[in-house]
Amino acid sequence: ATVSTISGMDEFAMMFMTPRGPQQQKILVSLDDKAAYLVMEGPIDVSKSMAEIQAAKAKERDAKKAELAKLVLGMPTRGNPNAKVTIVEFSDFQCPFCKKGADTMEQVIEKYGADVKFVFMHFPLGFHPWAKPAAIASNCAAKQDPTAFWKLHDGFFDNQQAITPENVMQQSESFLAGTKVDMAKWKSCAGDTASADHQAVAKAVDEAMAAGQKLGVDGTPAFFVNGEFV
Repeated sequence: ATVSTISGMDEFAMMFMTPRGPQQQKILVSLDDKAAYLVMEGPIDVSKSMAEIQAAKAKERDAKKAELAKLVLGMPTRGNPNAKVTIVEFSDFQCPFCKKGADTMEQVIEKYGADVKFVFMHFPLGFHPWAKPAAIASNCAAKQDPTAFWKLHDGFFDNQQAITPENVMQQSESFLAGTKVDMAKWKSCAGDTASADHQAVAKAVDEAMAAGQKLGVDGTPAFFVNGEFV
């Protein structure tokens, strides 16, 4: 625990398993250790009027929407690229809940594909050992052919139980069969940790995850609809 900014309190964070995956919860504890409080939201500045508080929150939401819109530029999409509704998902290829999320999004695209654009963002959780290598492999494929990204996306989710840290590259290669990807370049990017391409893609995956956390993502899958975190 650390000393809280709230006088007379210590604070710490705990991870809980929920239907959406692991979620972080902030907890305040009195200095005599007799009372604990779950913190649902940060402190409210009571020196401001309700209108001022709402205006500040609206400004923060708009800033996050703009940040998210910038973040997804150039990412592979499904559905109508010019749709008025954009769904952004932060997800993890090894996460069982994310497999359910992928199935749901497939149904949404099938039914409303002309009305929505879907963007996938990486959020590989540290306790899923092949999630980040898979994320890197998919982005390496996307650098050459955006449609190949979705071949890996579908392959990873449809074969979660058969993939291991040891065979994830071999499985990825099989999913890419028949695509336009130059496999020699892809292997260097996805598997050669010393290559500049690999390091750049790995950095991009880390940055996507950090950006997601800044936007409020603390578990997977996490969805934003037109910039609103749902």
